[in-house]
Amino acid sequence: MWTLAAVSALRGHAKTLPRLVPRDIDAWCPAYRHADKAEREAFWIGLLSAMAKHESTYRPNAVGGGRWYGLLQIFPGTARNYGCRARSGDELTSGPANLSCALRIMSKTVARDGVVSNGMRGVAADWGPFRSEEKREDMMSWTRSQSYCQMPEQDPPEN
Repeated sequence: MWTLAAVSALRGHAKTLPRLVPRDIDAWCPAYRHADKAEREAFWIGLLSAMAKHESTYRPNAVGGGRWYGLLQIFPGTARNYGCRARSGDELTSGPANLSCALRIMSKTVARDGVVSNGMRGVAADWGPFRSEEKREDMMSWTRSQSYCQMPEQDPPEN
């Protein structure tokens, strides 16, 4: 259900995200530049999963101390500012609604800043784990290890 919600968002209000080629994408997903639409969608969905590990340990009903809600710990005011359908804490504890909102936010910040995450730009503008070197490296390592981010093996040249 969560993956279907994310795919739906990537084909709807966040459709610009898979079309973008962020300047730092090679660090996150070496094959992204040459990937087809489905593989690019898989990268963004995979990034959501890597984020959820650090934000909520995959718990859709998680509520953080600063009143951040759901899988990706979104503040209701942030959801409203970005025009998400889920605007309250209760609504943001719905896994599909939270992921849909996160992709809406990411589609705007990545397009605006031209990066997945660099300093306080891109996804890092709204999500703290990207500002922690250890967590950021964990997310990068995980996305790079996925099949859709692997560069195809090159056959050795024939002599």
